[in-house]
Amino acid sequence: MTKTVLITGCSSGIGAATASRLLDSGWEVWASARRPETLADLAAAGCRTVALDVTDEGSMSAAVDTVLDGSGRLDALVNNAGYSQSGALESLDVDDVRRQFETNVFGLLRLTQLVLPVMREQRSGRIVNIGSMGGKLTFPGGGAYHASKYAVEALSDALRYEVSGFGIKVVLIEPGLITTNFEAAVAAGMPAGEGPYAAFNEQVQAATTEAYDGPMARFGGPPEAVAKVIEKALTKANPKPRYTVTISAPAAMAARKVLGDRGWDLAMRTQFPRPE
Repeated sequence: MTKTVLITGCSSGIGAATASRLLDSGWEVWASARRPETLADLAAAGCRTVALDVTDEGSMSAAVDTVLDGSGRLDALVNNAGYSQSGALESLDVDDVRRQFETNVFGLLRLTQLVLPVMREQRSGRIVNIGSMGGKLTFPGGGAYHASKYAVEALSDALRYEVSGFGIKVVLIEPGLITTNFEAAVAAGMPAGEGPYAAFNEQVQAATTEAYDGPMARFGGPPEAVAKVIEKALTKANPKPRYTVTISAPAAMAARKVLGDRGWDLAMRTQFPRPE
């Protein structure tokens, strides 16, 4: 039986790479995005496409209904949609932080709630949440984003236990540095203007760009590396609860654990100016 998967955030990057990989592996792929016109290439390749905005209840409900009407079942959900809101916390507009959580956390949870009834009825299903190494450590200037990914860690841990008795498996993917257009999104969301955090925010943006375009990029990987691990999470009989992707993820997590709080703060001083 051909298995059906719904993937969010497929307009580019990890979502697009995952849709392409699973399609090539014989899955019936429902690729989704807020703007369905961005899915033209995936549709041409053979994916089924659907508009899905994870910040809109009506859009999520309609998308799930479309998938179930079109395929009759849903074997897997990949919660990939997300973005980064950067900047010193005092400099952020709280409404921007709310939008961050609406996309990265609340949308993920609500869409999961919408697909679980059919998976419970089937007595089978996989839910793969795309977290980040940023759910285990925090870089200065990324507090809002990291908070959202810490939340995804907690949700995934609780959900894994709560649905296991229904035959549903939950897997969390923790990518490290992935060479997408992530740094452009950071720049676009960075608070502008003068103030006590202006120089700090500029340095955060510069450090992010350097990480993706400079020497550190060799420790990262392309979106296809994440797609490969997502496929493993969906197909292994007994997948791990968590998978890291790229050497940068386990290396950074290990450094955070070894250094402790004060050691990590000192390490961050070498990369980011302390606002004062």
